[in-house]
Amino acid sequence: MADDIVLPIPNLSAAQNLFILSNPSLSRLHNEARDAALKAIKEDQMAPYYQLATSSSKSLLPLDSSLLASMQEANAATLKSLDEALESATATEGESEISDALKARANFLARIGEKDKAIEAQKLALEKTPGLGSRIDIVLTLVRIGYFWNDESLVVWGLDKAEKLIEEGGDWDRRNRLKVYQGQHLISNRQFKRGGELLLDALSTFTASELLNYNEFISLTVIAGALTLGRVDLKKKLINSPEVNQTLPELPVLGDLVKNLYECHYDKFFRALALVEQNLLLPSRTLSPHARFYVREMRILAYAQLLESYRSLTLESLAQAFGVSVDFVDSELSRFISTGRIHASIDKVHGVVETTKTSEAWGKKTMQFEQVIRQGDILLNEVQRLSKVLY
Repeated sequence: MADDIVLPIPNLSAAQNLFILSNPSLSRLHNEARDAALKAIKEDQMAPYYQLATSSSKSLLPLDSSLLASMQEANAATLKSLDEALESATATEGESEISDALKARANFLARIGEKDKAIEAQKLALEKTPGLGSRIDIVLTLVRIGYFWNDESLVVWGLDKAEKLIEEGGDWDRRNRLKVYQGQHLISNRQFKRGGELLLDALSTFTASELLNYNEFISLTVIAGALTLGRVDLKKKLINSPEVNQTLPELPVLGDLVKNLYECHYDKFFRALALVEQNLLLPSRTLSPHARFYVREMRILAYAQLLESYRSLTLESLAQAFGVSVDFVDSELSRFISTGRIHASIDKVHGVVETTKTSEAWGKKTMQFEQVIRQGDILLNEVQRLSKVLY
């Protein structure tokens, strides 16, 4: 059973907190992030990582020389013990014991933040480990090392390798964990639709707590789904999801986002979106690079959702619906219309927004209307024929 326990190595929360500390615009979170980062570093005796975080000209953490020295001493003692265990296993034990010793050494180097040595040790353990499940776990550890150090090439290599190994016969748990790894990676590369689909697939079977905690997983799933799911699926897969509903009390701003979007309370939706940006997007290593993109796309989604119900709407009523000024909605809609993101035109003289006939939404509505008329005609004809037979 020990092999089935996946440890959070390396501790990704340390990298997340250092990311917050590196961003001056998140100064309101710096004190909490500094305390959390130091706690994680002390717990895992991360001397190399601590040294890196305190050695730059703009050090993110205060240097405590005695703390660094004590951690370096502890690291050296542990590494010596692991090396001796590996030598003993190599001399007297079998393949399984040697593999265990290699993995223990590799995981220790990953845990303390010794990047290059950890990658080399993990790949050596991968080469010497016979079991398919254990090999998949090693590759996923390499993926987490890539996430920790923001090494995209290592992450891509690891995900590709893990997928190939799982195709050879990976078990159910590892297949589901890989979906979470792949989903997060796709979202980190702005592929919200495919990434969100993978996270939704893993929603009821989430076990990848070594990568992100459950609340972070739900947040990522809801954020991706809110942008990419249609109204029917938004209701079915998110709003009515028991997994999401049991977590939303701890993440109320996400509940406000999806429910107000679905229920067309656009002024409340805009406020929730602003809070999501400040509290969930910008502080996240995964989502921060895409914060402006996400907010823009969600605004376009809301504007399009409202406009598709009308052929025309005054700028004043639009502004009231979204809780913003007429000038703001005029400026923003003009930008989205000019880039072809919203199919409409603005009549400045009369202060009216008119949806164009080429609008995809109106095209769908026209098709639906014509289909109802055709089916209605067929039904009426059949009823008339039946009445002639009966009477």
